[in-house]
This record gives sequence, C-alpha cells and structure tokens, in this order.
Amino acid sequence: MHGPARVDSRTKNLTKRLRPGDIAVIDHIDLDKVSAEALVACRPRAVVNAAPSISGRYPNLGPEIIVAAGIPLLDSVGPLVMSSLKEGTDVRLEDGELLAGGQVVAAGTLQTAETVQTAMTDARAGLAVQLEAFAANTMEYLRNERELLLDGVGVPEIATHLEGRHALIVVRGYHYKEDLQALRHYIREYRPVLIGVDGGADAIVEEGHRPDLIVGDMDSVSDETLRSGAEIVVHAYRDGRAPGLQRVQDLGIEPVVFPATGTSEDVAMLLADDKGATLIVAVGTHATLVEFLDKGRSGMASTFLTRLRVGGKLIDAKGVSRLYRTRISNLWLVGLLLSALVALFVALWATPGGRGILQLIGSRWNDLWSVLSGVFT
Repeated sequence: MHGPARVDSRTKNLTKRLRPGDIAVIDHIDLDKVSAEALVACRPRAVVNAAPSISGRYPNLGPEIIVAAGIPLLDSVGPLVMSSLKEGTDVRLEDGELLAGGQVVAAGTLQTAETVQTAMTDARAGLAVQLEAFAANTMEYLRNERELLLDGVGVPEIATHLEGRHALIVVRGYHYKEDLQALRHYIREYRPVLIGVDGGADAIVEEGHRPDLIVGDMDSVSDETLRSGAEIVVHAYRDGRAPGLQRVQDLGIEPVVFPATGTSEDVAMLLADDKGATLIVAVGTHATLVEFLDKGRSGMASTFLTRLRVGGKLIDAKGVSRLYRTRISNLWLVGLLLSALVALFVALWATPGGRGILQLIGSRWNDLWSVLSGVFT
C-alpha cells in the first residue's frame, strides 16, 4: 500500500491535515484512545509510529483501536524517520518496512490484534508501578497547589457571570462529540455557561453554539473560534510562562491569564467552582484511573484532586443525558393551545354551519363587551 506521507510529532496537529488515503507518520509513545480515535476518523491508509505504541508502562487503549479499524500500524520505527521523511513524499508500506523512492527509510514491527493483546497483557503486569507514581504525583501537586485547591488563592477575576448558573465544560476527550450532541436539549432549556477547553471550544461551535469562555494553552483551538466573542483565559505555568498568550494577543484579544499547575481542564473546573457555578457538567473529561493514565501525563494526578475539590456539583455528561428528560415549557404549551384554536377556527369557517356558529359567538361577544363597557364607564 502507498500514499503521501503526513509527518508530525504531535498527533493532534497531524489529524488537522490528514486525509483519507494518506499515511500518517507520528512519534507518539503509548498511543492513547483519543488520539487513536482521531486518526481513525481521518481514515489514513496506514499509521507509522516512530515510538512504541505500547511501551509496557500501562495498558493504553490506542493501538487496539487502530488495529481493530483495519488500519495497518507499523510500530517502533525509530526517531530518524521524523527528520528524514519530508511532508507529502509518496511512500509505500511493505512487510514491516516503509519505502520512499525504492529505498527503505524505516522498519519496525507491524502490529496485529494478537501482538497488541500480548503487549497489553504484559503492560497490565506493570500497572502497580504506575499506580505508585500516580500517588506520588498526587501528593506533589497537593503540596504545590494547596492554597489554590483549598482556598481558591490565585483564581483570576473574569467578566463571564457564573454565579448561580450551570457550567458545561467541553474537553476534547472521550466521546466528547457524541456526549455534546446528547445534551442539546439540556443546553437549550437550561442555557448553561459554555466553557471550551482548547479544542473543545471548536466542538461547541461545530454543534451550533457559541462558547462563553475558552480556557487553555491555545494550542489546538482555531482562530475563528477565538474570535467568536468568548472570553479567553490563557492557562500559564506557575513561573508565569504562557505559550498561548502571544497567539491570542496577535489576534487583537487581551485575555485573562491563569497561572496554575495541572491541566487546562483542571483550570476550567476550578474557575467554574470558584465563580459560583451551581452545577458543572463535564464533557470529554477524564473520570477513571485508566483514563488518567491513558492521557500519558504524570500531571494527570491534578485532575483527581480537582474533582475532589469541586465535589458533588461535578457531574459527567453521560449522567446528565441518562437522567435528563426534556420538559415542555409554558411557552410551548401556549403555542400548542394557540395552534389548536387556529385549526378549530379554520375547520369551522370551512362549513356553512361552522360559520354560523362563529358569527353567533361574535355577536354574543359584542353584546358582552357592550355591557362591560357600560359598567366600567
């Protein structure tokens, strides 16, 4: 099989330009579920990974998704392919080798369902080590951010009003598009404050809504969405560095800067909680231990503590969609009644007898109006 190579060490950047029939060349150790699903959605002819798709640290979910979709996964070909292979070069995949111009530019392991399952079994054996690291990272985050977590020290002031309202936080994560679609009736009825975390803001726009607040380091949200009129909160490092600040300012927007350790979804949750949101509905966020590890960051321990900090006001989107039932508002009932009255009027007017009834009702109404006018004058 052959096709043009699309090369990028950041998978989420690659999927923006990856087209059906292309061959994706990535450098992504422990390929996670979200990245794998994004690759599959682009329908590439094959995926070539410079790094091991399963390193053995923990049972990550991405390789199984790629292979199950029928997409060949050439694994662990080495980092040189990222620099030696140019974007758009026509390449061919044959027997575990990647060829360009008849020359072998990379070679690795062609993953199958069997090899993936074997690697996953081995990875589960080392899960205890990852649990210990996760616990250590949790304690480190607590030491560094205890004032922010316990007392809200350092949360900036924003213009968006959240007091007493629901907040819907959308992260580019697990099944975020499907969950957002399932909440369309909830959004229409309750009109929550829509908070997009980086690329999650684009998902809000794609569903026909406008985000009220965009939070993140601004590495995966489009310029069009940033210009949508939403308030922008740039997530910065604790030392003050904010990689996304310059990009936002270049668009003529002056954002709010929120320095904090942890992930941007943590920042969004802490912001909504501190500003008085009564309910926080999370779309695409990480909820289970496997999801935390699958994110591939030691800092994911911060999300665990953030969820403890926010407490009972945080609910996953799937819970809302299962429990929520659309209510018929008073406005809809009035509209339904008026529609029924109009239909009855048209049906009566269409027959001689009906017109007689309507004329009789009209004359009676005129008599009643005359009497009432005389009483009040």
